[in-house]
Amino acid sequence: MTSAPDRSDREQDLLARAARVLPAAGFGNFPPDIVIARGERGRVWDESGREYVDFLIGSGPMLVGHGHPEVVEAVEAQLARGFTFFALNAAGIELAEAICAAVPCAEQLRYVSTGSEADMYAMRLARAHTGRERIMKFEGGYHGMSGEALMSLAPQHLANFPEAVPDSAGIPDAVRRSMVIAPFNDIEAMRATIADHAHELAAVIVEPLQRLIPPEPGFLQALREETARHGIVLIFDEVVTGFRLAYGGAQQAYGVTPDLCTLGKVIGGGFPLAAIAGRREIMAHFDREAVGSGKFTFQIGTLSGNPVASVAGLATLAILRREGSYERIRATGWAIMDAIRREFARVGIPVQVVGDPALFDAVFTDRPVRDYRDVLRGDLRRLRLFNATLRRHGILKPESKFYVSLAHDKADLAQTVGAIAAAADAVAEAG
Repeated sequence: MTSAPDRSDREQDLLARAARVLPAAGFGNFPPDIVIARGERGRVWDESGREYVDFLIGSGPMLVGHGHPEVVEAVEAQLARGFTFFALNAAGIELAEAICAAVPCAEQLRYVSTGSEADMYAMRLARAHTGRERIMKFEGGYHGMSGEALMSLAPQHLANFPEAVPDSAGIPDAVRRSMVIAPFNDIEAMRATIADHAHELAAVIVEPLQRLIPPEPGFLQALREETARHGIVLIFDEVVTGFRLAYGGAQQAYGVTPDLCTLGKVIGGGFPLAAIAGRREIMAHFDREAVGSGKFTFQIGTLSGNPVASVAGLATLAILRREGSYERIRATGWAIMDAIRREFARVGIPVQVVGDPALFDAVFTDRPVRDYRDVLRGDLRRLRLFNATLRRHGILKPESKFYVSLAHDKADLAQTVGAIAAAADAVAEAG
């Protein structure tokens, strides 16, 4: 790892310039205390020359690693033919075919540019299809940046269910009233909430793996049964889990098929691309001639299905289809999860490693983590020290997640395991 104990003049200058022109000195994503210069395979370098094993991977899109030569080749070839057209193109059609062949619920799809858009349109489609207005989500579930999605994502005060709590200023109260909130992984509470509101619910939207938290056995199956019983559209938000937990996403991994799903991150191969996919009769609301003006759902986007993102997505999916790809990702993830458990057991610090081998993190608690409120009980001071120590040892990760990529190799894993041991010692020393 390149040694650079202090920030370079260039990085300090860039950070100062960012503070002048960007609110809160950043893009609103990762904390604005680092400027990334480049990435290669499973690593990135900052503008001071420091090298990191990268478990941020662009917040998930770079599942095959940075600068994969096959993705680069496909993108370079497309750049010479044109950047975007605002019209059908062969790559966008081929990628749609590949997604529909892979994802169980996907009979048709419509492209957008971001996961937030995909989730927003999925909820709008459900309203158009059912004629109902309210949407149910689970406390702590992330579904983008729409007003509906920013209800009870990370509430500062814990309201009684099913009351929604806004997470942002600027959202009309009417949006809050349109949402119904339930606890994740509680089958009885989910059934009771749906029964109480079934006549007004257009959809239930859920991350099948909520942030980090896996579904309890039977939870998604019960949710599928209840929504089907009441004619409610079930939406799986697979922006994160799509093509990550398995080639067919969480639907394949958990054996539950929703009515609609949203996809993003991996399908664009690092370029802005997302999609809503699902049953033909629901997707038909995007077709005015099929449903008539009264049920038509208007959707348009300048870069939707653009060919550069589409060829990057096609190349990425081709790599993931190869034998052993998912086994390698999961083996790396299991090794890191095991290292966290082992090293913190060594120093006597209670920790739960929550998630799936493809994405997970440490929650510093001695209690099982089944929902958002269990995560809140974790020791945030210890988590911050854990993350800070990893950073000092050349490991870059989000504040609350490891994203594992196909490009992470034995050297990356060895460095990560060593950094985890150092972090366990630091947390133990701090008490």
